[in-house]
Amino acid sequence: MDKFSYADPNTGDYNVIRNYLDILESLPWEPAPAREIDLDKAKKTLDRDHYKLEDVKDRILEFLAVKKLKSDEKGTILLLVGPPGVGKTSIARSIAEAMGRKFFRFSVGGMRDEAEIKGHRRTYIGSMPGKIISALRITKEKDCVILLDEIDKLATGIQGDPASAFLEVLDPEQNKNFRDHYLDLPFDISNVFFIATANTLDSISRILLDRMEIINLSGYITDEKVQIFQRYLWKKVLAKNGVTSYGIEFDKKAVVSLIDSYSRESGVRGLEKVTDKLVRKIAMKIVKKEPFPKIILEKDLETFLGVPKFTNERMIRTSVPGTALGLAWTSVGGATLLIEALFVKGKGGILLTGMIGKTMEESSNIALSYIKNFLNKDELFNDRMIHLHVPDGATPKDGPSAGITMATAILSLALNTKVKAGYGMTGEITLTGEVLAIGGLREKIVAAKRVGIYKIIYPKDNLQHLEEIPDYVKKGMSFFPVSRYEEVAAMVFDEKVLLKVNPSFKENLKLIATAAGKTALKKKTVFKKKNSSFKAEGRLKKKTNIF
Repeated sequence: MDKFSYADPNTGDYNVIRNYLDILESLPWEPAPAREIDLDKAKKTLDRDHYKLEDVKDRILEFLAVKKLKSDEKGTILLLVGPPGVGKTSIARSIAEAMGRKFFRFSVGGMRDEAEIKGHRRTYIGSMPGKIISALRITKEKDCVILLDEIDKLATGIQGDPASAFLEVLDPEQNKNFRDHYLDLPFDISNVFFIATANTLDSISRILLDRMEIINLSGYITDEKVQIFQRYLWKKVLAKNGVTSYGIEFDKKAVVSLIDSYSRESGVRGLEKVTDKLVRKIAMKIVKKEPFPKIILEKDLETFLGVPKFTNERMIRTSVPGTALGLAWTSVGGATLLIEALFVKGKGGILLTGMIGKTMEESSNIALSYIKNFLNKDELFNDRMIHLHVPDGATPKDGPSAGITMATAILSLALNTKVKAGYGMTGEITLTGEVLAIGGLREKIVAAKRVGIYKIIYPKDNLQHLEEIPDYVKKGMSFFPVSRYEEVAAMVFDEKVLLKVNPSFKENLKLIATAAGKTALKKKTVFKKKNSSFKAEGRLKKKTNIF
C-alpha cells in the first residue's frame, strides 16, 4: 500500500499494483460460514434432476453424511467417471445445490500450461491469477463447489505439467496454504469442494487418482432413456424451441424407436440433439402455418429425421463362418466388437488389421496358439495365414478381453461353421484355455442389450460383478459364466462338428460337455419379469478374489 500511495498514476507500475490490490480485495478472506447439510433435501434434489443412478446417489449421500457429522472434514475430492452424456456435470451442479454452495465449472481438457492453474508471476505483462483463485473471486465464497471438467484430457506442454500443479491444489496437506504465483501469498482453499469428471481413468496420473474418491457412472439402457426422455428431456427441448404451448406429445413406441434407430450411444446427449432437430422442423411448420402432428408417431420419425442411422445389421453379419461378436468397454461406454477371420495364402501366423493395440495383438496370438492345440490339426494352419480383422478401422482398439472372441472366430473359420446366433462374449484367454476376469461388465451388458444380444458369455470370476448390476438392467437376458474356453466352444458350436474334426478329442469333449452342461448351462442366469419382480434362475456364488 505504501508503494501504491507513492506511485505515479502515469507509470505502468501504478496500474499493475492497483490491479493486484483489486484482486486481493475481491477475494473471500473471511472464514467460510457454517452450513447445515440437509440429507433429505440433497436426496430430493438428486432424485428431481436424475433418473435412477441409485448407487451413485447413495455414494454421494454417504459422502455428505460424513461432511455433516464432521464439519471440518477436508481433502476428499470426488471423481465422477463415465461415458459422455450420462449426467456427470449435472450431478455436480445438484451436489452444489444440495449443499447450499455456489457452483463454478471450468474445463481442463487440453490445458497445457501450469500457469492456468497457479497463475502467472506479476513480472509478466498482462499476468493474472490462475483458475482456482479466479473461481473464488467470482463466487465470493471460500467453500464453493469447483468442477474440474474432463480432467482425463489434461495435456503436457513446454510450459509445464498441469497435472502436477493439481497435486498441490487437491492435496489436503498442502491446499490450506495454496500459493498462487500471481498473489504470491498463502491462501486457504481447503474448504473448497472439488469435483472432477472424466470419461476414463487410463490417462489420469496414478498420484492424482490417489487423492480422489472415484464414483463410476454407467451408460443407460433403452428403458432408462425412455424414462429420462419422458420426465426431463422432452419438456426441456419443447421449452428450448418455444413450442411448449402447442401441446405436442410423443408416443412411447416412437420414443423407443427414436432411441434404437437414431441415438444408440451410452448417454442421452445424442438423444437430445436428434430430438432438438425434430422439434425444430415442427417449429418451422408452425411458423409457416403448415399442418403438424400433435402426437409424434413412429411413422413420423423418418419424415422428420430421415433414414434410421442404426440397425441390427451387425447381428446378421455374424451368421457366416469366421465371425464372432465380442463386447468391449471404451471411454464412451460399452460397444459390440465384431471379429472377422479369413484364411489367406501364407506360411502360418496371423495378420491383424483394424487399428489393434499391442495387448490385443498378443491376445490374438494366444488365441491362435490355443486353437491350434485345441484342434490338434496343424495341417489346417501350416500353409495358410489367418487374417484377423476388427471392423471400424479408424477407431483404436486394445485390451485383453476380446481373447475368447478371437479364439471363437478362428475356431469358426477352421471348422467352416458359423457361431450359434445371439451370443455376445467377453473374456481374456490364456494359452491353457483359462478364461480370466475382465472390466466394465455392466457397460458391455448394456451395449449388448442395445443391439439385441441377449445371451452373454462372461468369465466366472466376474460373478460378483454380475450380482452388483441392477436386475432391471439384466431383465430378459441369459448369462453363462465360464472358466475355460472348452465351455465356450460347447455352447456356440454343435458337438457333432467338433467331434467330426478331431475324433481323438471325444473323451475330452465329454468332460467339456459335462462342464458346459452342469456348470455353465445349469448355472446360467436368466432374468425375467414375474409378478412385478425379477427372478433369477440359477444361483450365483459370491467370490472375493476379483481383481
